[in-house]
Amino acid sequence: MSDKFLKNKANFGTAPVFMTAISTILGAILYLRFGYAVAHTGFIGAIAIIVLGHLVTIPTAMAVAEIATNRKVEGGGAYYIISRSFGLNIGASIGIALFLSQAISVAFYVIAFAEAFIPFSNFLIEKLPYLNNYSDLFLNKRIIGLILMTILTLIMLTKGANVGINLLYFVVLILFISLIFFFFGNRVEGFNLSDVNFITTIENPDSFFYVFTIIFPAFTGIAAGLGLSGDLGNPKKSIPNGTLLATAFGIIIYILVAIKLVVSASLDDLSSDQLIMSKIAIWGPIIPIGLACAAISSALGSIMVAPRTLQALGADNIFPTNKLNKWISHNKKDSYEPINASLISCIIAYFFIYIGDINFVAEVISMFFMVTYGAICTISLLEHFSADPSYRPTFRSRWYISLIGAFLSFWLMFKMNSTYAIISLIFMSLIYVYISKYNSSNGGIIKLFKGVLFQLSRQLQIFVRKKEYNSVNDHWRPFAICVTDVTLEKRDTFDLMRWISHKYGFGTHMHFIEGYLNSNSHNKAKKTLSKLLNLAEGSRSKVYLDTIISPSFTSAIAQVIQLSSISGKGHNLIVLEFGRGDTEKINQIIKNHHLLTTKNLDVCILSTTYRSYGYYKEIHIWISADDYQDSNLQILLGYILLGHENWKMAKIKIFSTYPHGLIEKQKKQLLTLIKEGRLPISPSNISLIEIQDDKKIKSIINKKSSLADLTIIGFDEKDLVQEGENYFKGYDKLGNILFVNSMNKKEI
Repeated sequence: MSDKFLKNKANFGTAPVFMTAISTILGAILYLRFGYAVAHTGFIGAIAIIVLGHLVTIPTAMAVAEIATNRKVEGGGAYYIISRSFGLNIGASIGIALFLSQAISVAFYVIAFAEAFIPFSNFLIEKLPYLNNYSDLFLNKRIIGLILMTILTLIMLTKGANVGINLLYFVVLILFISLIFFFFGNRVEGFNLSDVNFITTIENPDSFFYVFTIIFPAFTGIAAGLGLSGDLGNPKKSIPNGTLLATAFGIIIYILVAIKLVVSASLDDLSSDQLIMSKIAIWGPIIPIGLACAAISSALGSIMVAPRTLQALGADNIFPTNKLNKWISHNKKDSYEPINASLISCIIAYFFIYIGDINFVAEVISMFFMVTYGAICTISLLEHFSADPSYRPTFRSRWYISLIGAFLSFWLMFKMNSTYAIISLIFMSLIYVYISKYNSSNGGIIKLFKGVLFQLSRQLQIFVRKKEYNSVNDHWRPFAICVTDVTLEKRDTFDLMRWISHKYGFGTHMHFIEGYLNSNSHNKAKKTLSKLLNLAEGSRSKVYLDTIISPSFTSAIAQVIQLSSISGKGHNLIVLEFGRGDTEKINQIIKNHHLLTTKNLDVCILSTTYRSYGYYKEIHIWISADDYQDSNLQILLGYILLGHENWKMAKIKIFSTYPHGLIEKQKKQLLTLIKEGRLPISPSNISLIEIQDDKKIKSIINKKSSLADLTIIGFDEKDLVQEGENYFKGYDKLGNILFVNSMNKKEI
């Protein structure tokens, strides 16, 4: 992003920021439309409009002031501040909407001036009757507006911002004089104090939100001073101070004006007479003069700000071609004035002046400002929650203030005009998508959300961890960890982990690299992890992947079982694996089983074959009469696997073996277990097998489950002590087998 053209500053202080903002706030709306607002919504409604408008603009001003104090601020106003803090993706989508609202605002204020000029035109025609021949010219607001716009264009193209700033001092003085004349004025002739009513409205009033739409541009002046950021000597100080001071003054004056209007004129007069304030003031002509000055100053403020926003956008190569960007960002070499950007801003203003409908222009402005303010407050809100250590503003807003601003902005958009609201949001979204295509490295909304998600995850993990030891009778879910050295050669164990963690639990898959930690093993681990992540990406896995370097398999297990789970809770299940017939790996697992019982971990040992998981059609679960502890976990794991799309067409078959004479009793227990557990297992898929010789159980399993895609068999430490490696042998006709050892009984 190029900031070269932005280095030149005029070294303005806080006063221009304050005056630019206050002259816009106390502008055309106050003089032309506030009486209308009081008449159509009543005094209470007018106060509500003031409060509601500032509940949007104050959070926005505070958000931008906060962002402005986080880093060095150059030219481009709110756009520059936001784009440098959060990337071009966000900055451009907000900046273009902001520029349009600023450029259209110029037209709004020029149209307002034209309406203020009409009384003066009538005065001239009255005093100089020969001007009646030119009444079409003198009384045509569109022509007056276009003439004024031409004058303003010539001023900006030839003289630049300095003229505008110097004029502000005079304008603000006239504004305050006109308001003093108004506040000390008398009631409209024929209106008595007994007629004062703070509650009612005129008959058949316009809707509250339509009136709000017309009035809202008055409050947008709160951010007018931001556009001078490139011309301020100390923007970190001037922007917050000037903006917030103007806001405070604006609120007080609007409330006082509302009170004065209610106690000075009837609602009908307020509704029908746009310049009712002139009938109340000590000297009536001061009001059109104040209005004209306010309109001109506001137009000047907007026409100073809009080109600088557009210039900054061009300097950042936001637009489709380099030639166009270079042309837009072009400036006078002697003054750094955005000459071409000013020309574009004026052309846009000319178009809306020609339309000539001040209420329509007010609606358009309100919508663009609202979507801009909503976006700024949303970004500020996300930044508060992302807790980025590089975000260190000297001025601090609050997250709940930004939340209020964001919510009200988007809510009011749809209350004002839902069609315009949808169009505005689509417009900004398309800009964001367009910029993101060729500026993917510039952060943006993804960067913010990553920070927010990180903080949310951190807080949730801490919370869960704190509650872990206070939990009683928690329903079991898997917090599984796997240790294997064959992930890249065989995917069976990885697949099992992703199924376990898909919906109901958390999974951590550790790839074991034998050796000592050094630069070579570290580099090997990094390369391996990269391959693992590619594997996970291709499978849409929800498993946390990592590597562990350790001198032996035993030390690796000892390390990983002491790790915290990514869930915030400790691990409760470990998954190990061996290839069918791999006696060395079996003995390693048996040797380390005592470590797992020390940590009270449930154990799953996957025995893999060339058949892998077959067609994902059947899961067979083998239960013995004396092992209900393992059986509950076996059934739960089968149910968890069915939650993955790979197994969605599969069915579970349960085979229960019992000694002679216990079948009926055990069958009833098993059916009750399935029913109370609400498990998707049909009674027809439950088989009870009476056995008289335990030694023949393996041959029965081989026969019944030879076509199963996964067979789940329970075991305990006693089995390992008695049979050792032989316990896992003798299942030559089966596919993959999951041996399950539960440390405690699970509730189904």
